[in-house]
Amino acid sequence: MRNITVKQKIYNLLNNESNSFGSKAIQGVIIVLILLNAVSLIFESIPEFKAEYAFFFVRFNLFSVAFFSVEYVLRMWSITCDKRFNQPFLGRLKYAFTSMQLIDLFAILPFYLSFVSVDLRILRLLRVFRLLRVFKVAKYVSALAIVISVFKRKASELAIAAFLLIFLLLIASTAIYYAENTSQPEAFSSIPDSMWWSVITICTVGYGDIYPVTVLGKLIGGVLAVIGIGFFALPTGIISSGFTEVLDERKEAKALAALKAKEKDTLESCPCCGKPIDEI
Repeated sequence: MRNITVKQKIYNLLNNESNSFGSKAIQGVIIVLILLNAVSLIFESIPEFKAEYAFFFVRFNLFSVAFFSVEYVLRMWSITCDKRFNQPFLGRLKYAFTSMQLIDLFAILPFYLSFVSVDLRILRLLRVFRLLRVFKVAKYVSALAIVISVFKRKASELAIAAFLLIFLLLIASTAIYYAENTSQPEAFSSIPDSMWWSVITICTVGYGDIYPVTVLGKLIGGVLAVIGIGFFALPTGIISSGFTEVLDERKEAKALAALKAKEKDTLESCPCCGKPIDEI
């Protein structure tokens, strides 16, 4: 029974649903450490600071990894106190694949994968998103629900738009390859290499690192740029109409709920004096 009590206390301390002083203090420490990690990562990218304060950066990184590793383990151990994850193995496995736990894992994993040649420290910055958990995003839940609802509702239309984009990308890459390969064999060496130019042109960004020099290539680029401007209006219109539909439905639901509440108050009160019927 003592183990269960200790586990429940740790669960309460590490989850911001608790309003106890200890929980708030732990959350405050986590917030400060998250922000300090972000600041440390930024200043560590400056060669002068990295050279002068290398000792501090190394020690601070070790401390942060140790702290967040212990926190991660304790969260995984105590999460069975939550009825959603109360199964010892499957519950913890399900919790491990939640978005926040994955962010926690990716934030500390680079330290344990130090043998990998790629610099993965940038993943530490993902811990900043932990602020969403700590600061309680209750007032944003409704907005997030609307966004998710819109994308779910318009999933088929957006999928069609994505298919058209891929089709357009393939056509443009093939056309520009055959138009420019002879004149620029290095820039347009293959159809896959030409896709970079196609993406930049469709998005109307125009970095200028690769551009057509032949008349046919310029014609293809001009047509593709114009199509790109009109093409991106398609998913924008789909999403806008989805937002309009969802917001209209929410307004209607609120109006209906208000009307029902008003009718209920009318039925439960005297139409003459306005007093509740059970008091007359």
